[in-house]
Amino acid sequence: MRSHLLNDTTAEHYRRSVTEGVERVAAKLATTDRPFTGITVDALAPRIDGIDLDQPLHDTTAVLDELEDVYLRDAVYFHHPRYLAHLNCPVVIPAVLGEAVLSAVNSSLDTWDQSAGGTLIERKLIDWTARRIGLGPAADGVFTSGGTQSNLQALLLAREEAKADDLARLRVFASEASHFSVKKSAKLLGLGPDAVVVVPVDHEKRMRTVALAHELERCAEGGLVPMAVVATAGTTDFGSIDPLPEIAELCAQYGTWMHVDAAYGCGLLASLRHRDRIDGIERADSVTVDYHKSFFQPVSSSAVLVRDAATLRHATYHAEYLNPRRMVTERIPNQVDKSLQTTRRFDALKLWMTLRVMGADGIGQLFDEVCDLAAEGWRLLAADPRYDVVVAPSLSTLVFRYIPAAVTDPAEIDRANLHARKALFASGDAVVAGTKVGGRHYLKFTLLNPETTASDIAAVLDLIAGHAEQYLGESLDRAC
Repeated sequence: MRSHLLNDTTAEHYRRSVTEGVERVAAKLATTDRPFTGITVDALAPRIDGIDLDQPLHDTTAVLDELEDVYLRDAVYFHHPRYLAHLNCPVVIPAVLGEAVLSAVNSSLDTWDQSAGGTLIERKLIDWTARRIGLGPAADGVFTSGGTQSNLQALLLAREEAKADDLARLRVFASEASHFSVKKSAKLLGLGPDAVVVVPVDHEKRMRTVALAHELERCAEGGLVPMAVVATAGTTDFGSIDPLPEIAELCAQYGTWMHVDAAYGCGLLASLRHRDRIDGIERADSVTVDYHKSFFQPVSSSAVLVRDAATLRHATYHAEYLNPRRMVTERIPNQVDKSLQTTRRFDALKLWMTLRVMGADGIGQLFDEVCDLAAEGWRLLAADPRYDVVVAPSLSTLVFRYIPAAVTDPAEIDRANLHARKALFASGDAVVAGTKVGGRHYLKFTLLNPETTASDIAAVLDLIAGHAEQYLGESLDRAC
């Protein structure tokens, strides 16, 4: 079994095995003509259930053949231009190369003596991102597993900086369109059930600052502590961007920590034409960025940034076997001192490889393309009498609803939209997402693929309408 350990004696075996795997994936990518096969859980589950993990195949080719049957054939392929559903981006080749390197070397980014150059590369990328945001010379941060962890860590720091003697008095303010991880983080941090104050949004799905000011004033008058305001730069449902400058002013007025969840909108940090959409982000105390959403990186590649590096001390714990206190005086850079995680992948390498091959402008150009595509999609939807579109895009998301000419019952229209999404997914021709607006079911395009065209959008809209019309026709037949 030692022949399977990656070391100096098995380098050739490693090369052959990885090459064979890469060739399989490359062949699949080259021949995939739909984002999904439409396979059902009931059809796929028995294949996987039938595999006896205690009976290995002892052959890489045989295992890859099996993998084709249980995974590669039916995977959802985000690179396809008609995958229009969630915040999953196609990935750039330099980042995939970085993934291959970091997996093989297997550095752990918790301590210097496990990563060396990896530590310095991650720190360089944090500094680069902080400069792009404009956080100032005292900024710092650390890579995380994703936006949920970044938001959790940011709110942990905010909780500790609030210095409240009673956690029940702490309040966090976030818009009704903010990510669910805000409420989840509050619960994990031991805050009360009323800790998150939901602030209404305007017609563009942006936090209403007048309402925020009212809630902050009410909080102060009630003897409560405004622990943090979470502004969102790119909401999951709408891609909307809260008015960051106005929120920053209110946070300064009330001495409140300002966190910007830019997990989605961070692509604007590299934008060549739309950077001004997140003006005011430089005033944040902490920022969440997900490179694996709008920097075209493989999952996971994310970070939390802070204006004041000293606040990261709230996540620091020392263990004699890992990062004893003497290492601080010896100026040994241990990233575990900043992180909620201990063992941690060298995910920063993917972004490093991308920047060194493509440059930031290359990333920004790709993100600008999807933002422009969304604007074009908005024009198509606004001109199409079959659809009601909710709001003009701030980033690359479109939320809309099929409205049949002859049906007025909102519940029946809901069912038609739900059926259309399900039928489209089952066909494998395209994948779209869904959400609720005002209690009603809507569909959603999240456009993160520069290869997607306006023609693709138009074609998918026709498919949706066809499935909805078929459902309504059958529903009418059943009623008769």
